[in-house]
Amino acid sequence: MSTPVPFVTSLAAEPAADWRRALGAALPGHRICAPEELDAAERAAVRVAVVANPEPAALAAFPALEWVHSVWAGVERLVGTLDPQIRIVRLVDPDLAQVMSEGVLGHVLYLHRRIPEYLAQQRAETWRQLEQVAASRRCVAVLGMGHLGQHAARALRAVGFEVLGWSRTRKTVAGVETFGGTGTLPGVLARADIVTVLLPLTDATRGLLDAPMLAHCKPGAALVNVARGPIVDTAALLDALGRGALSHAVLDVFDTEPLPQGDPLWSHPSVTVLPHVAAPTNRDTASAIVAANLAAYFRDGTLPEAVDGARGY
Repeated sequence: MSTPVPFVTSLAAEPAADWRRALGAALPGHRICAPEELDAAERAAVRVAVVANPEPAALAAFPALEWVHSVWAGVERLVGTLDPQIRIVRLVDPDLAQVMSEGVLGHVLYLHRRIPEYLAQQRAETWRQLEQVAASRRCVAVLGMGHLGQHAARALRAVGFEVLGWSRTRKTVAGVETFGGTGTLPGVLARADIVTVLLPLTDATRGLLDAPMLAHCKPGAALVNVARGPIVDTAALLDALGRGALSHAVLDVFDTEPLPQGDPLWSHPSVTVLPHVAAPTNRDTASAIVAANLAAYFRDGTLPEAVDGARGY
C-alpha cells in the first residue's frame, strides 16, 4: 500500500494539481494527495508533508507531523508559527540559483545600460545617446550571500562589475569583496552604484533598509529587490526616489502581493514593477529534489538539513 504524503498549499486548484502530479511522478510508490483526500486515520499517521506557502494552521490537521518540505526557497511564513519540534526544510535547487542569477544580472544590466532613461526618452520622443561607463567602473552590492546570493555575485563578477557581498556573517567568494555584520552595511551602501537585495526575510532583516539605512546609499544609486518586500521600507524608498537620492528601483517583490491596484509604485516614474518573476521555481527539478529527500527518509529515516529557527533560514 502506498504511503500518503499530503501536499499542503495556498495555491489555486490547478497549479496545486500540477505540483501533485509532478511530485507523484518523481516519487513512485507514494501517494501525493490533497489534505482533504485523507481520512482521519491517514491524517493521524502523517509524519511528513510537502508544502507550498501554506496557511500554517492547515498543518494542525496532522498531529504526528515531524517535518515539512517546502517546494520553494522562502519559508518565512512557517518559521516561528509552527511547533518548534517540526523541522522545516526549504528547497535548495541549483536550477533556482541559475535562474535567480539570470534575473539579477538582467535587472542590473537594465540599470547599468540606462534603459529606464532611454524608455523615458522614448516616451518624450527624444533621440539622445547617453554616456555609458564600463562595467568595471560600476560597483554592485549583493546583500545576502547565501546560495542564491553567491551564485548571483559570481555572475555579476563574470560580466566585469566590481562586486561587494554583504551578509549577517562574512562569506568568502573568489573575486568578491565581502563584509559581515550590520555595522559594515552603511559602508557597503556608500560604495555601491546598484544595491541588489537577496536576503531572507527574518526578524533581523524586516525593515533593514529603512530611512536611516537608505541615507547611507551613494547619491543617485539604484536598488534591485528580488528577495522579499518587507526588507525595504517602501515609504522610505519612495521618499528617497522623490528627492533624487536614489535614481531608480527595480522591484520584483512587495509587502502585499499581488501589488494592489492604485498603489503609487505602479505609476512612479522611477520604479520598475515586476510580478515576482525573478526566479520562478522549476517544478520538475524541484520535484526531483523533494522526492529524493522523501525517498531517503522513507528508506532509512535520513532527514535533510533543516531551517535554523533562531536565524529564520
